[in-house]
Amino acid sequence: MENHEESDPFLSKGTDEKTAKKLGSNAGESPAITGQTIYGWTVNGLPALGQVSVVGEPVERAHWDSSLCACLGRNDDFCSSDLEVCILGSVAPCVLFGSNVERLGSSPGTFTNHCLPYSFLYLLGKSLFGGNCLAPCFSYPTRSAIRRKFNLEGSCEALSRSCGCCGGLIEDEVQREQCESACDFATHVFCHPCAICQEGRELRRRLPHPGFNGQPVLVMIPPAEQSMGRSGV
Repeated sequence: MENHEESDPFLSKGTDEKTAKKLGSNAGESPAITGQTIYGWTVNGLPALGQVSVVGEPVERAHWDSSLCACLGRNDDFCSSDLEVCILGSVAPCVLFGSNVERLGSSPGTFTNHCLPYSFLYLLGKSLFGGNCLAPCFSYPTRSAIRRKFNLEGSCEALSRSCGCCGGLIEDEVQREQCESACDFATHVFCHPCAICQEGRELRRRLPHPGFNGQPVLVMIPPAEQSMGRSGV
């Protein structure tokens, strides 16, 4: 099977070209994809061919759970988790980034394999340029993976919806994905702490931590109240 998705360790493989042509012919239309990269992901992480559903309607993309600048998240059940994400993104972004990648779902040892390179690039950028300017180049593919996995709206689509620009890029799936990836890179470069915090909030609301998957839970049930009977005098 040909790997249509470019090297992205966080995403599963797309369907092959024959399947795409078969779906397009069944719908009575020309093949949806002809040797181009297949992009688009449904909410449960399965690929959506060219963002077209079975009946030929475009797959509607969801919005991010919180905005980029909502550093403290929302006032809901995840408030304490959002505060933790904000503190980690400000004080220890390497820990938050490693946790995000680990929660996104990968092989064991993912946290260490991503936290240590991030820390090295963070310290190198701080020593050479006085700021965290190298680590965002390493971390931005995670944002693209989250956006594709949960079929989230990208920056180009948000601009097209709000002000009507970038409409031509939205129609072409390959150009749209290239533009969205460039926007993901720019978001990490210019708003890196806010970007990884937004990704952390999104993942915590959508995915459980892999360390809790399959772990047995021991439920302690206290005994019922017992009353002491009075003995006769």
